[in-house]
Amino acid sequence: MRLSTILVLLELSRIGSASAQGGSPYVPLQHWAVPYVEHLIARGVLADPSPLTRPFEQRALVRALAAVDTTPLRPAERRAVREILADLTRGEQGPWGRVDGHVGLAGATEPLRDPLALDRGIPPRRPGAARGYVSGGLGVTLLFGPVALVTHPYFDTRLKYDPEYFGKKDHIIAGRNAEAYVRASWRYGEVFFGTMDRNWGPPAVEGLLVSPSPYGYDHFGIAIGTSGLRLEGLLTQLDDATDSLGVPVHRYFVAHRLIIHPPGPTTVALWEGNLLAGRARQLEPWYANILNLGLLVEYDQGNGAGTNSLLGLDITTRIGRVRPFGSLLLDDIQVDRRGGATSGNNEPSSYGLTLGAQGGLGPASWTAFYTRVANLTYRTSNPAEAVMRRGLGLGRDFSDYDQLTLKAGVAAGPGVLLTPEATLLRQGQGDFRLPYPPVTAYDTTPGFLAGIVQRTVRLAVDARLERPRWSLVADGGAHLIHNAGHVAGATRTRWVGSIALTYRFHKESVLP
Repeated sequence: MRLSTILVLLELSRIGSASAQGGSPYVPLQHWAVPYVEHLIARGVLADPSPLTRPFEQRALVRALAAVDTTPLRPAERRAVREILADLTRGEQGPWGRVDGHVGLAGATEPLRDPLALDRGIPPRRPGAARGYVSGGLGVTLLFGPVALVTHPYFDTRLKYDPEYFGKKDHIIAGRNAEAYVRASWRYGEVFFGTMDRNWGPPAVEGLLVSPSPYGYDHFGIAIGTSGLRLEGLLTQLDDATDSLGVPVHRYFVAHRLIIHPPGPTTVALWEGNLLAGRARQLEPWYANILNLGLLVEYDQGNGAGTNSLLGLDITTRIGRVRPFGSLLLDDIQVDRRGGATSGNNEPSSYGLTLGAQGGLGPASWTAFYTRVANLTYRTSNPAEAVMRRGLGLGRDFSDYDQLTLKAGVAAGPGVLLTPEATLLRQGQGDFRLPYPPVTAYDTTPGFLAGIVQRTVRLAVDARLERPRWSLVADGGAHLIHNAGHVAGATRTRWVGSIALTYRFHKESVLP
């Protein structure tokens, strides 16, 4: 046997051995440890294992936590690192399984997940009644070499009253599958199919293209590359729309992303999204091709009608103890303004942006960001091309607003994390669910903050006691609203709060 052949076989054996040990699930965004992990990352004491990408891969997060120098940490933080590692570290190799269960009690003034949801959108959402809720679930994780299988069905009576949830609500309880996917991962890539909440962009704020704004939906994902250069793709079929004649219109969403992470603290992500819609539309392979640029395909294939293309950029770095970040979405930017009021060249620009930073101040972490979404962002003259699923945005769930937020994080004791928040929200009367203005109305259509602008000041604090077996989480705040309901001069003060107690248990074992 030739020496080169022997070397190739040895390399394949090494990669195969690494893959056999490398199967890993994701750590869900709702996992009890995630707020503490984000606090440590913001403080600068924990290296972010996946900048601009959430959720964390469990294996990568364990490696990052194990590398933390715990000497300068406060005792409460050292204990948190130990407990998170103990909960996430897999002690045995070979086929492996784990069952996670939870039961919980909660109470809230509103059933919505976002405490600012009632202060956004047109028309304003109607407030609900304060209620108590019961929840419970059972999750299963199975690892077979490089393959991970995860399912996490649960019930939660809150879902019955949440207008953002479109499942069955006419029974005593309501439920869904929080995560249900199969993931095969290797040294240079992965293949994913199933449902899971994702966020593309700085984790301090919802992504402009892919975010957990809608409840998780089934999608196919693929990634190829290394930690320094990685190409990713995501595609899914959306709910059908209907045209003016009542004929069903098929809709698909395709997103591509190139992540560049050279040696050092800087990470850049270039991405695009394409919303495809048409009466007999199918998911064309040239859009699914992750090496293609959808914006070029739109013109090259001559099927631009029925396609809404978006381009974007995310970036994060670290300067000393400060971690600045930013995002930019270009939906429709008009360059040529010639031709008069009926030419269409005077269309208001559609865009989104985020600028912010994180850092540490003694034992505390801080996060500050400003984000804006223009009036006509996420919609076109064809309603079927709106970037949404079942009425909820795939990136942001609201448009025509800006938000300035300042948060802090303090580890106040074993498992205790306090997060005070101050937010200023300005919400115009634009919304991507509204019809697109006709060409003749472009000159009179505001590009940002249309109509009477509602202003909300939120002063709140989130307090959580998180332990592997149980957690107690409370969030409360005051919303001081001016031009309430977009009525000039109207003022209102609204109190928003929630509290939840959860007990968790798990069992893991090597599989026969």
